[in-house]
Amino acid sequence: MSTSSTKRTIHLAQQPEADELLGRSPLAALVGMLLDQQVPMEWAFAGPYTIAQRLGADDLDAHEIAAYDPDAFAELLSTKPAVHRYPGSMAKRVQQLCQFLVHEYDGDPEAVWRDVATGKELLTRLKALPGYGDQKAKIFLALLGKQYGVRPKGWREAAGAYGEQGSYRSAADITGPQTLAKVRAYKQEMKAAAKAAKAAK
Repeated sequence: MSTSSTKRTIHLAQQPEADELLGRSPLAALVGMLLDQQVPMEWAFAGPYTIAQRLGADDLDAHEIAAYDPDAFAELLSTKPAVHRYPGSMAKRVQQLCQFLVHEYDGDPEAVWRDVATGKELLTRLKALPGYGDQKAKIFLALLGKQYGVRPKGWREAAGAYGEQGSYRSAADITGPQTLAKVRAYKQEMKAAAKAAKAAK
């Protein structure tokens, strides 16, 4: 079991049990961030808890998920209520992430950031994770720094705008319902601006 020695108070799923798991499980945090696309943020971050429950466990285990039968794992995520809007493709992504962690870090997700010296190095490591593009890696880096106490030298700079203090741009800034509302408003503003820019072309 890869349970972090430090428990954090997290409010990303806005559900006590799901948030409690995110606060103590590095793998749950990584999987929640992976699922955070094309669905509401709370739905994505509640996903790891749902997966753990369906596996009959109190935490996620990279070795177990990596070795799981792909069809059975896809079924596990597809069972209603589904873990994601696209449970089949997300099941594949979660397994790829866990297989990478087993292969590169002996299944210990915390090893991704435990011994990094700089924010730049951490960003490189996060971008190497399956399913983590540049933006997702920066948001997760900001989340680690702002809420998990993982602050290698230059972490804010490496996270770009997401690392800024007092910004409400992403999951990294959500500490409760009020900040969730602020982040949601920011995202809607960005969407509207992108739409307007597209229309103006």
